[in-house]
Amino acid sequence: MKADTTPAAIRAHYGEPSNKARAKQLVRLDGHARAFIALSPFLVIASSDAAGRGDATPRGDAPGFVAVLDDVTLLIPDRPGNRRADTMLNVTENPQLGLLFLVPGIDETLRVNGRARFTTDADLLAPLSVQGRPPVAGLIVTVEEVYFHCGKALMRSRLWDPDTRVERASFPSLGRILAEQIAGSDLRETERFIEESYRTRLY
Repeated sequence: MKADTTPAAIRAHYGEPSNKARAKQLVRLDGHARAFIALSPFLVIASSDAAGRGDATPRGDAPGFVAVLDDVTLLIPDRPGNRRADTMLNVTENPQLGLLFLVPGIDETLRVNGRARFTTDADLLAPLSVQGRPPVAGLIVTVEEVYFHCGKALMRSRLWDPDTRVERASFPSLGRILAEQIAGSDLRETERFIEESYRTRLY
């Protein structure tokens, strides 16, 4: 039987959120949100193109790598990568995006939703330089919604529990995966390219 997936049916299935769940949503970054972002070395950016095709991409660096320019503006640096530029292309078509900030050891996460625009402004990006190298570009995010998400998902997953860590040798390397997925790839050359990229092209 096909489920009724209208908004009304979904709301009826889940019921109404509590008053606190509604009230916790803010329209600007308060001191707690700023402090969490300053501690965060990792976030996920969710975006979509004009047709609604979604994408989620990780961003990571030293804690506090995302700059808080003011109570409603963030600057996310973009370091050298694979040049797919999925997020950057998406925001040119649809500026709405969602951010999920994580802090190792803390089960709660911070969600920020807003509108983004692409920038290569050298003066703006220079303060985010690492090892003397500025970001290749950045995303300026105008905050529209910000709220903390409870820790149930991370508690269920035991994400920060060292006892749940997967031994790296138990899963194939990225080089092996790509060599098997891409016809004509040489395993040793692919492994060598990725190792060199990790070693010399983080910034």
